[in-house]
Amino acid sequence: MQIRNFRLFLPLWLMGLAVLTGQNALAAGAACPAQCNGVVKVRSAYAMAETIARLQADIRGKGITFFLTVEQSKLAGGARLHPSTLLIFGNPALGAQYIAANPDSGLDWPVRLLVYERPKGEVWVAYTDFAFIARRHGLDPKLPIFRTASAVIASIAASVAQPKH
Repeated sequence: MQIRNFRLFLPLWLMGLAVLTGQNALAAGAACPAQCNGVVKVRSAYAMAETIARLQADIRGKGITFFLTVEQSKLAGGARLHPSTLLIFGNPALGAQYIAANPDSGLDWPVRLLVYERPKGEVWVAYTDFAFIARRHGLDPKLPIFRTASAVIASIAASVAQPKH
């Protein structure tokens, strides 16, 4: 499925999922208190390598361009860090709309998804909420492009989310 078709289909699919499951796509494992500065965190049900592989497969499966993987723990210059990998991806045409609206928004594009392991072995996925990004750059977070981007990133993160008990 091409990304242009996916952008039209995803909001309807997520609404259907919410109706069928009684929850939104982000509810499964998400944690973002009011003071989170726009960072949304989702606990993964999988080990680090499998989480990354599943996220990359979901991103590519949605027809989204995958740009780069950065293994931050290898950039630590000898310092010991727990595993931390940054996935960078996006839809260039959609990202261009943000940057055209405010060039400073290029600080937040392309999209970044951080996968990291905590000391006890839990794996988490973190990303910046698109409404937060919009407000940060003086853009309207209620615009369809932000709602669509929010639904897409929530869907990607939910693909590895640990189910709530």
